[in-house]
Order: sequence, then structure tokens, then C-alpha cells
Amino acid sequence: MQHRIVVLGAGYAGAIAAGRLAKRLHHEDVTITLVNPEPDFVERVRLHQIAVGQGLRPRPFGEMFAGTGVELKLGEVTAVDVDRKTVAVVAANGPEREELEYDTLVYALGSGWNDGGVPGTAEHADEISSRPGAVRLRDRLAALTAGRPVVVVGGGLTGLEAATEIAEARPDLDVALAAHGALGEWLSEKGRAHLRKVVDGLGITVHEHTAVAAVEADRVTTADGRTVPAEVTVWTTGFAVHPIARATALELTDGGQIVVDATMRSVSHPDVYAVGDAAMAMGPGGKPLRMSCASGVPMAWQAADAIAARLTDTKVPHIGIRYSQQCISLGRKEGLIQFVTADDQAVERALTGRLAARYKELICKGAAWGVANPTVGLPSRRRRVVRQETASRARTEAAV
Repeated sequence: MQHRIVVLGAGYAGAIAAGRLAKRLHHEDVTITLVNPEPDFVERVRLHQIAVGQGLRPRPFGEMFAGTGVELKLGEVTAVDVDRKTVAVVAANGPEREELEYDTLVYALGSGWNDGGVPGTAEHADEISSRPGAVRLRDRLAALTAGRPVVVVGGGLTGLEAATEIAEARPDLDVALAAHGALGEWLSEKGRAHLRKVVDGLGITVHEHTAVAAVEADRVTTADGRTVPAEVTVWTTGFAVHPIARATALELTDGGQIVVDATMRSVSHPDVYAVGDAAMAMGPGGKPLRMSCASGVPMAWQAADAIAARLTDTKVPHIGIRYSQQCISLGRKEGLIQFVTADDQAVERALTGRLAARYKELICKGAAWGVANPTVGLPSRRRRVVRQETASRARTEAAV
């Protein structure tokens, strides 16, 4: 009997985990099923480019996983039963519902936008945490005439990239950024200075120390009662994890993330691993890893290697997850690479300007290449699964 591995979600973390497992384990011993609603890989770190009308190279999963043994199942995950070890999936092209059984589950459903419960946000604001959201924003921006106001709410990495991309692509629009704190307050002095220079050069109006309390069709209202015109509001204040986990018996954080150990294994259900934004894992200094591609990729490496080691009865490796930089695109011509400590605190060293923009572009291309080539660099010899594991499952199923 083959050990059944099901991977939910084919973002950076899920796709890399599936490919790495395929390289680590022998095809005769395991089946690897990757469930995702779309047939192409979405470069989430480039969605702000889609929002301004830039075309991106398609990356079909069918080509990426050809010959690896990974089976792609197109569909939407509607439920996970961690007691019965099943996943309910609705086919992407119809109403058919299928139930997948697993022996090991890799949960990588990621996150989406978080409206924070602010009145009017769900009805009137746009998001760029998904490809459909970025396409919708693209169409709305394309319909705006010169001089119309656009407000980006959120001064984090996503908000900065969205505001600068829009301002550069559409200099005829009146672009504003509403930040809860000071502009780039977490950056080094050099980083903040460069960010301010770029933002001012693009003509972006910055509302610092501003909390948005309500969103309407043509304006946002701040917590202190001011109104800011906004024909389009782009909401980038943070991410919310996929809600499926909340309906399971998995141990979760208050925010809905799955609590995992250092090998990305659920602390409550050892046959479940969680990676990427869906997981709460601790990093250097005992601090939670932040939701990012920089966290999700090494989390996927760790989970895949731990699963393979446990199935083959070999030593479980531990991959050190640490940060080295924050890469911020500021349009196509400018960028900011803020170097950080292992626990993600800014140091004074930073790379700026066109060189930083090219550096960020290489990082994006490298991340996409890593997903498209998840098995490159790993030993070609696959390890065999310990047969006692599958025999044990057979005895259990026979007894039932």
C-alpha cells in the first residue's frame, strides 16, 4: 500500500513542499496529490504589477510537475476532517464533490486580505492578495480618468509596493497612502530617507499616523473624523489566514494559524504539517515567523524533509529559518533592500535605487524559479518508505 500525501494549496510553500517530497521519496511508496483551485502558479509578490496592467509569464503546474509524480487536482477545499483524515474538495469546473483520504496532510492554504472589520471595506475596497483581486483592481484603475483620487490604506510592504507601482504607472492619478504609523518606521534611517525621496518624487500624498475608520464608494473616513477622497481604495492592512482550519480540531492561535513545532508538524495532530501563512512557527529569538515568501519557502523545505525522514526512518533534519533582508519594489525603476538581523530587525545597511530594483527583480525571478524547479539541487536517489508503516495502516483498516 502506498502512503498517501495530500498537499493543500499551491502557493510558494505548498508547491515547493510537493515537489521536494516527490524528489525525496520513491514513487512506488507514496502518492502525492496537490490540491489547488487554479491551474497556474500565482506569483503573489507581483500582484501589484498585475493591478497596473503589466503582463506576467504564465507558469502552468502541468508543466512544472511533469514527470515528478505529483498529481494536480483542481478544486476548492471546503472541509478538512483531521479525525477521519479526509479532505473535501469541490471540482474547479463543476459542482462535483470529492473526498480525499490522506495519511499525511500538508496544509498550505495560505492567507487572503483582512478587512479588519472596518465598515464599508468589504463593499467598497479592493485587494491585491489574490489574482482575481488584482485583476479587478486593474480594471477599476484602467477606467479612471486623469486626476481621480486613489487611496492605498496600509503602510507595510504591500501598501508601499502598491502605492508606488500605481503612482509610477499612472502619474495622472492623485495617489495617496494612509499609514497607521510613520512612513517606513521599521526601516533604518537610510531606508526611510530613500523611501521618502521616492514617494515624494512620485507625487504620493502620505497621511501618517492615520487610522481609517470607514470606507465609502468615493472616500475614506479617518478615526479623527477627516475625510480623504478616494474613487478607488486599495486595502493592504494585513492578511487573514484561510478559514478552513477553524472548523477542525487542530490546535490554532487566536488568529487561526495552525500551531506547529520546529519541523512544521502540528502540535495536536502529528499526521498534519502546516507551512506558509497558515502556520504559526517560531523563528530566531523566539519570535513568530512573519507571513511572507521569505518564511514560507524554508518552512516548506523543513516540512518536506521532516516528512521524508520520518517515513524512511532516518534522522529528521532541522533547517535554520532566519531573515537576511526585506526586498521592496518601489515601481519598476526604484527599489529598497533593507538588510535585517536574523529575527527581522533592520540594520543600518540598505541597498537603494535602480540597483535595488534589479536586485528585487532577481529575488522574484528566483522565487518563481524555485517553485518551477522544486527538485533541482536535491539528491537524485529517492529513499524508500519503511514498509512497516504501510503494513500498520493495512492492519488498522482491516480491523475497522
